[in-house]
Amino acid sequence: MKPCLCSWLVALSGLLGSLWPAVHAAAPRPNIIFILADDLGYGDLGCYGQQRIRTPRIDRLAAEGLRFTQAYAGSTVCAPSRCALMTGRHMGHARVRGNAGRANPLAQSLRVGDVTVAGMLQGAGYTTALIGKWGLGDVGGAEAGLPRRQGFDYFFGYLNQRHAHNYYPSFLWRNEERVRLRNAVPNEDPDGAGVSDNKIEYSADLIADEALAFIRRAQDRPFFLYFAPTIPHANNEAGPAGMEVPDLGWYRDRDWPPAQKAHAAMISRLDRDVGRILDLLRELGLDERTLVLFSSDNGPHREGGFDPAFNDSSGPLRGIKRDLYEGGIRVPFIARWPGRVPAGRVSGQVTAFWDFLPTVAELAGVANPPACDGISIVPTLLGRPQRRQHEFLYWEFFEGGFKQAIRAGDWKGIRLAPGGPLELYDLKTDLGETRDLAASRPGVVQRLDRLLAGAREDSPDWPVPGQAKATR
Repeated sequence: MKPCLCSWLVALSGLLGSLWPAVHAAAPRPNIIFILADDLGYGDLGCYGQQRIRTPRIDRLAAEGLRFTQAYAGSTVCAPSRCALMTGRHMGHARVRGNAGRANPLAQSLRVGDVTVAGMLQGAGYTTALIGKWGLGDVGGAEAGLPRRQGFDYFFGYLNQRHAHNYYPSFLWRNEERVRLRNAVPNEDPDGAGVSDNKIEYSADLIADEALAFIRRAQDRPFFLYFAPTIPHANNEAGPAGMEVPDLGWYRDRDWPPAQKAHAAMISRLDRDVGRILDLLRELGLDERTLVLFSSDNGPHREGGFDPAFNDSSGPLRGIKRDLYEGGIRVPFIARWPGRVPAGRVSGQVTAFWDFLPTVAELAGVANPPACDGISIVPTLLGRPQRRQHEFLYWEFFEGGFKQAIRAGDWKGIRLAPGGPLELYDLKTDLGETRDLAASRPGVVQRLDRLLAGAREDSPDWPVPGQAKATR
């Protein structure tokens, strides 16, 4: 199967409408808002069992919609996870399969001809915006991946992931232009990363305000808003003081370590901003015309002085960010669309980020791109039987070597090194992945091994250590 960077897709977004013809023209097309938190754990929200961090607005979002318990991110770190979300391709086929950074910016960039959710919707007549963190293209060296070259009409926020660490940066981007802020960042590196010594403008607040302004501007036609705040990621350059937030709010007087109070305050601030979006939709009469989706790009981090065990950020799951155990890849996922998505339901449907593109294609009435790893979960969203299911889900991860994970049915396999043994877990009876059953279930191991062998295509940008590098 060829990558989703399909040769039949021309780069000019003006031609996209003819390439994705309408297939469900009679159905009203919803506005679509995808809210993507950054390093928010499966157990960080009240509606997923969190007891100490207050998230009333997101909990209400879940109560008014559908809460998924078996939803998966595209990867266990940022850039590849977002690539899977945008392109409908899992890690065995995705363009971006890891965080490459300044060492190889092209390996962390989308390219000309890549199919994205934004490009597909733009071609179908949607107004499109990305507000927040991108991480799939940058000014200078990776410009084919810039948001406005990948289907977004408007962009405000961070292009570069390391820049996005800093909540008090000296600048943000509006489209391809720098917007100077009043924060001072001494010793700022070329990516824009650093630590401010004059903290005036909090980027998460600016990003939320921009999202609200876009909704007001776009309210008269179908729109797609990809709202990607950086909360609760740490500012890694700030060391143990990396959980940056203007105030501690409800947690100021808690007898907790400072980083734990700040992390909780960041999540409650994100919760407030989700509520502001929902309130604006009601104010503008857009509530019943808008599908709101909420998720996180991977599991919780152990950075910036934060300890994910303190408030059980992974919930009942094993692992955190950078792990292929469930805690690194299973994420909160909530869908709300009044009058269409039945309220107050919980779904065990197995779904992953690469399902977003085909789901949106069906809702928008456009044909699905020919090379896509996802399935439409529209039936699940609308409370109907979900007949089409995944044969398997697949992940790979390159930091510290090369690791793979696969889920088929309730079976989960993890290989921690090329040629190494496959760990085997039954997620139905062992959600915490505590009992490796590989020795007692050799037939299942063999089946997962066969699936793993066919799950990936070699990438010249992401060679497996010890194997010959693929060519373009």
